[in-house]
Amino acid sequence: MLTRTIKRKNLPLNGYCHNVYSQNGEDGVLSELLLRLGMSVNYQGSCVEFGAWDGKHLSNTFALVESGWSAVYIELDVDRYKSLQKTAALYPKITPINRLVEFDSQSINTIDQILRETPLAKNFDLLSIDIDSYDLQVWQSMQIYQPKIVVIEINSSFRTGLRRIHNRKGTQGNSFTSTLEIGLSKGYKLVCHTGNLVFVKAELFPLLKIPRHFSEYPELLFVNYFLSQKDRLIDYLTPNRKIILGKIRASLRHLNKP
Repeated sequence: MLTRTIKRKNLPLNGYCHNVYSQNGEDGVLSELLLRLGMSVNYQGSCVEFGAWDGKHLSNTFALVESGWSAVYIELDVDRYKSLQKTAALYPKITPINRLVEFDSQSINTIDQILRETPLAKNFDLLSIDIDSYDLQVWQSMQIYQPKIVVIEINSSFRTGLRRIHNRKGTQGNSFTSTLEIGLSKGYKLVCHTGNLVFVKAELFPLLKIPRHFSEYPELLFVNYFLSQKDRLIDYLTPNRKIILGKIRASLRHLNKP
């Protein structure tokens, strides 16, 4: 029987979590995701990550760089950028950029404008966003480039159903629900929650062989161990969650009929 607190091993990709450089198992999730998409053995992909730090620290993409991928790494902090340059000297496929990424469409520092200065294809493979603030607004502002996979940091202490967007008035980070809604509006499907959200382009989703109910009810991918005990209970008892689970149970009963 399905319950709101679904164990990680019962989620389609969380069981593959492991870290090489990542923080919450993203290296393992991406490895499995790329395998299912046919982008694994000898695939020379391309990725973008910001803030990139030194290119390695808690990176969601550096393990791929080590396997031969090319990367555009963007880091604002001057000292971290100096460390990034040292990493890039050892890995010539890294393009390091010291720039503030902005989301005002009139700025010369939007992610689209910055990437125009690189040879990156518009449908490059993987984007990782981790700037601890306006992650969602930056992704929302991205119009020219359409990466196949997006990994974006959220504030996972917000329970599902809450719309929260980072601002200067005290909201730190973006909620699961707000980020999910933007992702869906941009033509992506959610496939995993690790603390970050992992999306793929909707047209690639069937290749992943993920059970349909996770597509229809992506809230089921939410892992609640980042929540307080009180919010875990609230999240479990939310009426919408109970309705979703009821529909899934009904569909499973229908499939199991002789």
